[in-house]
Amino acid sequence: MSIFTFDFMIRALLGALLVGLTAPAVGVYLVQRRMALLGDGIGHIALTGVALGFLFSWAPVLTAVLVSAAGAVVIELIRARGRTSGDVALAVMFYGGIAGGVLLIGLSAGTSNVNLLSYLFGSLLTTSWSDLVIIAVLAAAVLVVTLLLRPWLFAVCHDEEFATVSGLPVRLLNLVLAVTAAVTVTVAMRVVGLLLVSALMVIPVATAQQVARGFVTTMLGGIALGVTISLSGAVGSYYLNVASGAAIVVLAIAVFLLVTAGTALLRRRGGAAAARTATTPDLGLDDEHVMADG
Repeated sequence: MSIFTFDFMIRALLGALLVGLTAPAVGVYLVQRRMALLGDGIGHIALTGVALGFLFSWAPVLTAVLVSAAGAVVIELIRARGRTSGDVALAVMFYGGIAGGVLLIGLSAGTSNVNLLSYLFGSLLTTSWSDLVIIAVLAAAVLVVTLLLRPWLFAVCHDEEFATVSGLPVRLLNLVLAVTAAVTVTVAMRVVGLLLVSALMVIPVATAQQVARGFVTTMLGGIALGVTISLSGAVGSYYLNVASGAAIVVLAIAVFLLVTAGTALLRRRGGAAAARTATTPDLGLDDEHVMADG
């Protein structure tokens, strides 16, 4: 029996498709900026938003969007204005997000471990149509920002000082990128979970970097890999009866290792061939005449 006969699998595959598109589209900027763990930090902050939703009986996805966006703005402002370095600010939000989430979940009476685990590690099969609509709207907003603002976001991530001298609104673009990353985390939390979302933002991009040249090709390659891995992991989680987030992340790591090993082997063979070419004398016509004369 085909998996497309099940309504929940259609929703799951659509959710995986949207996450596969959006996570690498934002992750490529974070990798370029050397802030690959920002998604992980925002995921911890979003846990507080989910707990707020459980506590006040609100939609956890919407509260997670608001709290994670506020946390991302705080991280960026601390990094830009404060004396605290970016990694210290990120670590503070790490611990604060987890502590706040655990505290609020303890105060909410009707929260079960099953509901909480579905947000921590993903639960594609329990995604409803209402969740999918919210995910689709947020994913569309993320793609619009990451694709339309690509030249300016790349300039800021590549060289912030040069972007400032060029007259770009660097602070505003940094805040836009931080909020976009926060929205991406909440988009992906139903698919891969809050604790694993950073992997899908970083690993497909890191895999594409092994073979791609240039920022645009890396972005497109990362998105293609993200979609393929997300859909394959969703199908595999159904047949193996395992958590979708774990299946997707393990598959992404496996692909990364295979591509890394393959490119290393090709480089080694290419280096050996170049060495043989360098040590073998190039006997042209003149060289042959010289040897004959000799």
